[in-house]
Amino acid sequence: MSQSGDADDPRRRLLIQALAAGVFSGSVASREAMAQLFGSRPSQLPPGRSIYRISGDVRVDGKPATLETSVHGRSTLETGRNSEVVYAVGQSAFVLRSESRVVLETAQPDSAFLSGLRLLTGRLLSVFAPKRPLKLRAATATIGIRGTGVYMETDPEQTYFCTCYGVADIASNTDPESEETVAAQHHDRPLYIVKGQPEGKNIREAPFINHTDQELMLIEALVGRTPPFVFPKSDYTGPRRGY
Repeated sequence: MSQSGDADDPRRRLLIQALAAGVFSGSVASREAMAQLFGSRPSQLPPGRSIYRISGDVRVDGKPATLETSVHGRSTLETGRNSEVVYAVGQSAFVLRSESRVVLETAQPDSAFLSGLRLLTGRLLSVFAPKRPLKLRAATATIGIRGTGVYMETDPEQTYFCTCYGVADIASNTDPESEETVAAQHHDRPLYIVKGQPEGKNIREAPFINHTDQELMLIEALVGRTPPFVFPKSDYTGPRRGY
């Protein structure tokens, strides 16, 4: 599992620099800068719109996606190499990185409220509706959350999980003795959930990797919210590598 991934590609650096420079300030200059980057300024998506930004090879339910594609509560999204999609479903919003596959889940077939998701491979940044419980599944971990912002990476050997803010109940899929509850205000305890270690030793500390506060601000804006933290514009020009 990469510890730098595509967080350092030029497109993401441009995004981070623009956001850090104040594209959320509402000024004419910042609106123009955001329009140049994305074609529109971050704001709540209009009714019937699911996808905010798309690049490269992205598929929804097996079909090539466009900005007009609708993402439902039981959709499967896939991205190819050097591809990415930023989208929202109900009151949840996401950035799905390149070479990733995620299956969304709802309790009722026609519901817009997610009950969970399965990250089958790749990387996903997510924010969810407050107070609504969800179950997140990955190769080596199952995580229960409630109105949380999270970042996940998964491959067959391990899952990286950062509770960006909120509460998460994290459990190993292979070791019932490895479980932990994290209550985070600001990326307080990133973790790796691995397999093959002794009982009770399959969750371990991890660095902060591959996601930024600016990206959390972006996807919260898509569902009409702001993150529960404040930081100076100059604080984040890129993802931190550790504590």
